[in-house]
Amino acid sequence: MLLSPGFWLALCCGLGVLLQVAGRRRAGVSLGVLGVAGFAVIAALPIDQWLLAPLENRFPPLSPAIKIERVIVLGGAIDAALSADRDSPSLNGAAARITAMIALARAYPEARVVFTGGPMPNRPDGPSEAAPVRALANTLGIADGRILYEDRSLTTWQNATLTRDVLHPASGEEWVLVTSAAHMPRSVGAFRAAGFKVVADPVSYKSFASADHRGSRGFGERLALIDTAAHEWLGLAYYRLMGRSSAWFPAP
Repeated sequence: MLLSPGFWLALCCGLGVLLQVAGRRRAGVSLGVLGVAGFAVIAALPIDQWLLAPLENRFPPLSPAIKIERVIVLGGAIDAALSADRDSPSLNGAAARITAMIALARAYPEARVVFTGGPMPNRPDGPSEAAPVRALANTLGIADGRILYEDRSLTTWQNATLTRDVLHPASGEEWVLVTSAAHMPRSVGAFRAAGFKVVADPVSYKSFASADHRGSRGFGERLALIDTAAHEWLGLAYYRLMGRSSAWFPAP
C-alpha cells in the first residue's frame, strides 16, 4: 500500500482537509491541491500507458520458430483463498497465464510444463494457487501428471529458486517463461539470476498498442494500472539491488 501512488495522492487530500480543520490553512490547501492535481493528471493523461508500455514492450511475443520443449508458467492468475473458500477456481486479470499454459500443454504434448505458485504473499500459511490451477487444468482436459506443480513460492524470486531446486536445469537448457507482459522483465531477470536460460512468452497485456483506445478506460482502472506499473518498476530496482536480477532492466 505504501508503494501505491494512488495511496499517497489520497493521503494528500485527506491530510489537506485535516490540516485546514486544525487551522493550518496554507499547508492544508497545498497538500489538498497536490492530491487533487495528481488525480486530475491521471484522469487527463494516459499515465498508465506511459508507465506500462515500456515494461510490456520489452519482450516481443513468442516467435513461432521457437522449439518448445520446456515451459514454466508463473502463478498470480488465481485467488487461492477465494478459490478454497468457494471450492471453485477464481481467476483474476492475469488469467491469460493459465489459458496460455493449457494451450501450450495441448499444442506440445511432449513438452515439459511446470506451474509455480504458492500461497498469497500476505497469507503464507494459506492455500496455494497450485491446487485450484490443477483442478482447473483437469476440468479443461489436461490429465493429472501432465503438468508439474511447485506450490510453495510466495514471490517471483521464490518462483525462480524453488523451481530451480525442483528441476535442476542443465546448462544451456532453454525454458519458455510465461507470465504477464508487465511482469516479464522482472521475471526474466530473476530466472536468469537463478541459473535459467529463458525465452519470454508475455501474456495478459494491459497497455494498448494503438493510441485510438487509450482513453477508453475509467479513472479507477487507470489508477489501478499505475499502481501495477509502480510495483514493477520499483520491483526491478529492488531485485537488482538485492542481487535477485541479472540486470536493471532485462532485455531479450
